[in-house]
Amino acid sequence: MAISDNSRKSLLPSFLYSSPSSTKRVFGLETALSNANHHHVLPRLPSSNVGGDAGAPSSRFAIPAPKEKIEMFSPAYYAACTAGGILSCGLTHTAVTPLDLVKCNMQINPTKYKGISSGFGVLLKEQGARGLFKGWVPTLLGYSAQGACKMGFYEFFKKYYSDIAGPEFATKYKTLIYLAGSASAELIADVALCPMEAVKVRVQTQPGFARGLSDGLPKFVKAEGAGGLYKGLVPLWGRQIPYTMMKFASFETIVELIYKYSIPTPKDQCSKSLQLGVSFAGGYIAGVFCAVVSHPADNLVSFLNNAKGATVGDAVKKLGLWGLFTRGLPLRIVMIGTLTGAQWGIYDAFKVFVGLPTTGGGAPTPAAAAKA
Repeated sequence: MAISDNSRKSLLPSFLYSSPSSTKRVFGLETALSNANHHHVLPRLPSSNVGGDAGAPSSRFAIPAPKEKIEMFSPAYYAACTAGGILSCGLTHTAVTPLDLVKCNMQINPTKYKGISSGFGVLLKEQGARGLFKGWVPTLLGYSAQGACKMGFYEFFKKYYSDIAGPEFATKYKTLIYLAGSASAELIADVALCPMEAVKVRVQTQPGFARGLSDGLPKFVKAEGAGGLYKGLVPLWGRQIPYTMMKFASFETIVELIYKYSIPTPKDQCSKSLQLGVSFAGGYIAGVFCAVVSHPADNLVSFLNNAKGATVGDAVKKLGLWGLFTRGLPLRIVMIGTLTGAQWGIYDAFKVFVGLPTTGGGAPTPAAAAKA
C-alpha cells in the first residue's frame, strides 16, 4: 500500500509548517510552479537576501502545511500507532519498576517479602535507593518492543477482522472483534517481550546474579542456552493474552459507555483534554479487571524464570491454587490499574499529537463503511 502525499507530509515536524499562502509569498511558488507546468522544467526559486536588506524577501525556510491529517488505516497511521505503543508501554513499565520489583520478590520469596511496605523496606535496607530500579533496562527494552507490536498490530487486526465481518456484523459483534484483534496482536508482542522478561525476573529476584542487562543476558544464555530465554513463553502467553484481551475489550466498552451515559456531548465535539481524561479513566478501570484475570499466570512466569529447570507442576505444588491466584494480587491491582490508565492516556495523547482521534467510543470501521 503506497503512502499518500498527505500522509507523508503529515509526518513532518509541525514547527516546519507554514501556511500555503505565506510559502508562496516567500518563494514566489505560485508563478514559478505555473511556468514550470507549461515548460516541463523545474522552477527556479528566487534567491533570498542573506544580508537582510529592508524590503527583501524573508530567508526563513518554510514547508507548506499538509491539507489533511494522517489518513486512517494507511501505513503512516499504523506507524504512528506503533510509535505510540513504544512510548506508552516502555515508559510506563519502566516508571513502575520499583513496584514490579517488590511484586516479583513477594511472589518468589513470601517469607522474606511479606507485604508491600515491608518489601520496600527490605529492598532499601539491602540494596539502597538505586536497587529499587534494578532491571530497568530489560524492562524498558522488552516492554517497548511489546508495546510496538501490541498497539500497532491491534489496530491492524481490528481493521482486518472488521473488513472480514462487514459493516453489519462488525457493529453487532464488535466485542468479539476487539477480543480477536487484541489476542492476535499479543501473540506476536510476547515473542518480542519474552527474552527481556526472562532476564529481568532473574536479575530482580536472584541476589548477586547480575547488575543488569549487560552482564545478566550473557550469564543467562551461558547457563540455559538461547532457548532458555523463551522457556517462559507459554506461561507468558497465558498471562498476557487474557490480560490484553481484557485490556482492549473492556477499555473499548467502558469508553463507549462513558460517552453514551456520562457525557451528554458527542465524542467528536468534546475537547481533547476531556477525551484524554476519558481514556485514562477507562484504562484504569480496565486495568483492575486485567490484573485479576492474568494474575495466576503472572505468578507462574515469575516462578519459572527464577528457578532453573522448574516446571508448571512445581509452581502449582509450591504455591498452591490459593497462592497462585492471590499472592501479590493487591499490589498488582494498584500497579496494573495505574499502568493501564497511564498507557491509554499516553497512547491517545500521542495520537492526538499527530492528528489522529483517540481510541474507543464507537464500533470498528470496516472497509465498506470507511469508503461510504
